[in-house]
Parts: sequence; C-alpha cells; structure tokens
Amino acid sequence: MTETINITSAPSPDPSRKNVVLLALSLALAMSGVSIIGTVSPLVGHMLVVDKSLATVPLALQMTFVMATTIPASMLMRRIGRRAGFIVGQCIGLTAGVICVTAIYQGSFVGFAVGSALFGSHNAFWQYYRFAAAETADDAFRSRAISLVMSGGVVAAILGPELAKFSRDLLAPYSFAGTYVVIGLLCVASVALLAFIDIPKPEARELEGTERPLTEIGRQPMFIVAVLSAMVGFAVMALVMTATPIAMMASGHEFDDAALVIQWHLLGMFVPSFFTGHLIRRFGALNVILVGVVMNLACVGVNLSGVEVLQFWGGLVLLGVGWNFMFIGGTALLTETYRPAEQAKVQAFNDFLVFGLVTVGSFLSGAMLHAFGWDAVNYAVIAPVLVTFAATLWLRFAHRPDVAGD
Repeated sequence: MTETINITSAPSPDPSRKNVVLLALSLALAMSGVSIIGTVSPLVGHMLVVDKSLATVPLALQMTFVMATTIPASMLMRRIGRRAGFIVGQCIGLTAGVICVTAIYQGSFVGFAVGSALFGSHNAFWQYYRFAAAETADDAFRSRAISLVMSGGVVAAILGPELAKFSRDLLAPYSFAGTYVVIGLLCVASVALLAFIDIPKPEARELEGTERPLTEIGRQPMFIVAVLSAMVGFAVMALVMTATPIAMMASGHEFDDAALVIQWHLLGMFVPSFFTGHLIRRFGALNVILVGVVMNLACVGVNLSGVEVLQFWGGLVLLGVGWNFMFIGGTALLTETYRPAEQAKVQAFNDFLVFGLVTVGSFLSGAMLHAFGWDAVNYAVIAPVLVTFAATLWLRFAHRPDVAGD
C-alpha cells in the first residue's frame, strides 16, 4: 500500500517588518537631505538674491511642488506600485541636486529656485513611505509601523546637519555647492535600498472596489481632525523652522549654532517616533494630538522669551516634538477613514491639503520675518494651533470617545 504524503509549502514570511526597516532607512536618507536643505536653502537664497525678503522663496517653491506633486505621485504609484514610484521620486531628487549645484556655480537665483522646486516633487514621493508601511501591516502593528518608519528621521537629525557643515565649503569658493552634491548622493543610496522593499501592487479588485466621493469622505469628523492636525502641525513647523536660521544669523549667532539648533529640532521631531505608535495604541490618537498642540504653544512661549542660542534650541526642540505628535497622530487617524479602494485618492488629498498649508507658511516665513521680525512669526502660529486644539476636543468628547484610548 502506497502512503500518500502531502507536502504543503510553508507560509510566506511577513514582509511588513523588513519593509519597515528598509523604509525607515530610506526615510533617514531622505530626511537627511531635507534637514540639509532646511539649514542651507534660506542662506543660499539670501546669498544669491538682491531682495533679501525673497530669500526663502526657493524653500517655499519646494513646498509648493510637494503640494502639486502629491496627487500625481499617489495616482502613479497606484498603477506602477510603491517601489517603482519611490525610485522615480529619488531620480527626480538627483536631477534637482545637479540643477542646484549648477545654479550656485552660475550665481543664478532663478536656477536655484528651479532646482528647489524639483526637490519638492522628489519629496512628494517619499512622503508616502509612512502610508506604504501601514499598507503591509496588520491592524495591531499599523500605528507602530507608521511611527517606526518616521523614526528613521533620528539618523537624519544627526547626519544631516553634520553633512551640511562638512559640505559647506567642499567645492570652495562656491559655498554650499558641495552640499547639493551630497544630497544627490543620498538619492542614489536611497535607490539601492528601495530596490529591496516588498510591497505588492494593489490587486484589481482593490482598485475597482466601491469608492465614495471625496466630499462624503471629507465630511467625516475623524477625517477633518486628522487632516487639520497634520496640516497645522506641519505648517507651523515649516513657518518657524524656515525663519530660524535667518533669525539666528540676524541675532549675531554663527552658522554652526544654527546647524546645531536645526539638528536638535530634528531629534525632537523623530526621537519620539520610537514610542509615538505605542502611545497612540495606549492613549489614542486624539490624546497624542492634544499633547502635540500643547508642545507647539510651549514652543511659542520659549521663542518669545529671548534670542539667545538656548531659547532657539529649546523652542525648536518643543516644535519638533509637537510636530511628531500632531503629524503621526493625524496620519494614524486618517488610516481609519478610508476603504482600500479609496486609499490612493484620500492619501493624495490629505497630503495636498497638508502641503498646501505648508506652502503658505513657507512663503510667509521669510517675508514676515523681514517685515515684522521673529516675534511676529511666533505670534502667527497661535490661532491655527488653538483651532486644532478645539477641533480635537470636539471629536474627543462629542463624536468619537472610542478613539480617545483603549
């Protein structure tokens, strides 16, 4: 009698942990570039332009193109997949770096603005790293996956400002040209990492499932608070951070002091990511967002207390932690508002709104600082932060008490 042996293949290993590690490393490289740009772009603009009130325009254009590219980037990745889309974004970043180096050599403010705008398109693609992590994680791991990917920014907080200082005079006498060469190399390294992520393209049934119109999705109280939290948290951060290096130089501080403050700001932004996901699961996204709001208000208080390095340092650390809680809390909340078939358009709409307000903040930053001073920049953030606080409390107590915590 012949015995039949059934051989079943072992289940495929869960790729979500590997994806989180690779996406976190990729985000570390991307955010290193952002931290470098955040430190040097206002200074390069100031160096190249005659009207100094326009110094932050290249950075503002970068934010504009993040906003303009969010929807096309999401729709493209819906068709070609996350990995291919992310690699396209890094190639755009490499191109932007080449243009900025050329512009600095030529002393062209317009060329530098064009390169900065392309960096915005590059940034729009990697902003979806956090959503890509959520898509491969189960419900129990989702908020931690988002948070852990964002923790890659800790590496950027240490590496970025150091690279900015190292590369400032790398191609002397063309100050900061070497900085943009370094950013291009970071894009190349990112492509090598992204080649190994394992996120399947959406199945046809997910793409063709029942979809609600954005107007219906956007009326959900949870969606409103999720988007508002991410919008205000990011816009406030951009407004204050963009003005900080110029405000510090105007107060008599050195470039290395500004780089150090930005470095600690980035640590404030990303070190909490190691535990923000746990806090969201334990206490709920809404409570985490509320703490982030309080951190932003505390930042304003510290910034208004003086213009020594200590005040800039303390205010920017608080600003970073506030951003982390508001942005990650808003992102986690957003993932509860859409169906699989709706995720591409909802994520795109969310980031379009977020970076739309960030763009406004970036454009206003330099002009407001030039016309009214550092105190005015800080006073300007109070009203939107208080609106977010009120909206979150409204959702917390009136509409969804079950999202407040376990």
